[in-house]
Amino acid sequence: MFLSGHIAKQDGKPWVGQLGRDMSTDHAKLAARAVAIDLMGTLAAACAAAGTDLNGVKRIVKVMSLVNSTADYTEQHLVTNGCSELLGEVFGAEVGAHARSAFGVAQLPMGACVEIELIAELA
Repeated sequence: MFLSGHIAKQDGKPWVGQLGRDMSTDHAKLAARAVAIDLMGTLAAACAAAGTDLNGVKRIVKVMSLVNSTADYTEQHLVTNGCSELLGEVFGAEVGAHARSAFGVAQLPMGACVEIELIAELA
């Protein structure tokens, strides 16, 4: 199951900020956690369409994270931990363990601080 990128949202609006300029790593980690919640909602809907639920997820294969950051910001991987840690908590160590990439980008849609896409394997 390939899920398109989801941007961070807070109160239904884009969670705006740029790491290294006006947002801390800890704050952005919370935004990445919020993205993980949205991704799991989309994954649950896709699973339902395939006749299963989140228990039908065999494994989380990969997460790719784009972090809106300045050129000198280097903690994109720590921001992405917000998503990875929640996936591990929800799916467990074996199913939730995944490969991942975290990139710093100059800007994201609507000024969002984080965008994450996910690939999952269904049983």
